[in-house]
Amino acid sequence: MSVHPQNPKSTNAKRKFPRSMMAIGLALFSATTIASAHASDAVVNVYSYRQAFLIDPLVKAYEQKTGANVKVVFAKKGLLQRLQSEGMNSPADVVLTADINQMAEFEAENLLQPINSATITANIPAQYRAPDGMWTGLTMRARALYTSKTRVKPGEVTTYEDLAKPHMKGRVCTRSGKHPYNVSLLASVITAKGEKDAEVWLRGVKDNLARRPQGNDRAQVKAVMEGECDVAVGNSYYFGMMSTNDKKPEQKEWAAAVNIIFPNQDDRGTHVNVSAAAITKSAKHYAEAVKFLEFLSSDEAQGIYAASNFEYPLKEGVALDPLVASWGMFKADDRNLSEIVGAHTTATKMMDTVGFDH
Repeated sequence: MSVHPQNPKSTNAKRKFPRSMMAIGLALFSATTIASAHASDAVVNVYSYRQAFLIDPLVKAYEQKTGANVKVVFAKKGLLQRLQSEGMNSPADVVLTADINQMAEFEAENLLQPINSATITANIPAQYRAPDGMWTGLTMRARALYTSKTRVKPGEVTTYEDLAKPHMKGRVCTRSGKHPYNVSLLASVITAKGEKDAEVWLRGVKDNLARRPQGNDRAQVKAVMEGECDVAVGNSYYFGMMSTNDKKPEQKEWAAAVNIIFPNQDDRGTHVNVSAAAITKSAKHYAEAVKFLEFLSSDEAQGIYAASNFEYPLKEGVALDPLVASWGMFKADDRNLSEIVGAHTTATKMMDTVGFDH
């Protein structure tokens, strides 16, 4: 095999070309490495009382949209105590709660810091945000009345006050008065009518109970269907859950037996509660936490919420789930929820004073 001497010019040209490519390659490698580092820095650690089936679709959508890494710890209880014990070493950046009562406990323990976001301010109405910026609502549900289709006449029950009137004697069902949903309802009556009138109302409701308070909200609707009572108190989203429950089709029968009523449409409006979000005082990724909450207040995320749990989006213009829309629009009590939260302690004591559960 013969070997020919190489042309010096050709050799130099060949050397320059690989070096140029190497420089470009190194630049691309560096850029990719930096981008990957930035992506890995985009972390949000979440403590959530909201269930995984609600939160996972939102997390997936956010991660796909931003490349961020959202890590969620789910729990039914104990997150407040966990955050307290971890102190400023806690990895949690965000707290998600199922209702405002839970969020109020985090705020009362000084575990939160203000959310500074013009986007959230624009997306979420002021009545569903803390005046001090410590939390924001994300979705809403109404504390509705469920009335028998056969035993309650149209217009017979249109307000919470009607539950305490003589014609409701022995016709009302509800869960425990100590449950946060009912504590909030009583707190809303206290803020609207004052403590004295609220206690008179509560005693009237107790006198009209068909049975001792028991069970959950769905159990009250079942009791209406079975004729144990004619009117029940329950959150609005349970109507959707029961109406579409293929795994427990008997719940469809419960829902079919009642009408959903949004009380007090001619005065203060229906009492509502919200799922809520906040940033922890110990947050190590504050900027990313804000971005995550801004996403949760966006059209996309609010739409996911609406489709997954029969709740009401708080951002104006986001479409309702068709089933929820079929229930009709309603006027919500426009008091800031912080005002109602402020009456929770009084409401809890009042439940004890009247012996509501006994």
